[in-house]
Amino acid sequence: MYISARSDYALRAMLAVAASGDGEPTRPDGGDGRPEGGGGGGGGGELVKAARLAEAQGIPLSFLQGILLDLRRAGLLHSHRGTEGGYALTRPASRISVGDVLRAVGGSLTTVRGLPAGDAGYHGVATGLRDVWLAVDGAIAVVVDRTTLTDLLVHQEQTPAR
Repeated sequence: MYISARSDYALRAMLAVAASGDGEPTRPDGGDGRPEGGGGGGGGGELVKAARLAEAQGIPLSFLQGILLDLRRAGLLHSHRGTEGGYALTRPASRISVGDVLRAVGGSLTTVRGLPAGDAGYHGVATGLRDVWLAVDGAIAVVVDRTTLTDLLVHQEQTPAR
């Protein structure tokens, strides 16, 4: 598995958005079915501006904007325009996995020569390699699909500063 800068930046941005509030989806107009400002014990799901994310995480803004677009298209973020606009999670951080984010910006978790592991084809003595790559892909999926943004935020809170 290769973690690209794009994947790393996407995860960092999602964690920053999740940490900005309670990880619950909210809209400034209260249109999420809950009282305005969200609920559930936290920062109220504050909208986070792309420029703030870029600066806080050291990500080039132009690169981050494309990543945020992919995350929005994948249904992980929603955005609001205007001076009070920004980005927020579409569902609680506890229901967004690392795997969701990786797939949103990179497609397959594991690639072989630039193709998804399942598309790798071999002949003769190398035929068994496809099964190995699929097993690797499955093992990676188990880890990234069971690790949520909340798990990472809780881990960060429990880890002493260095």
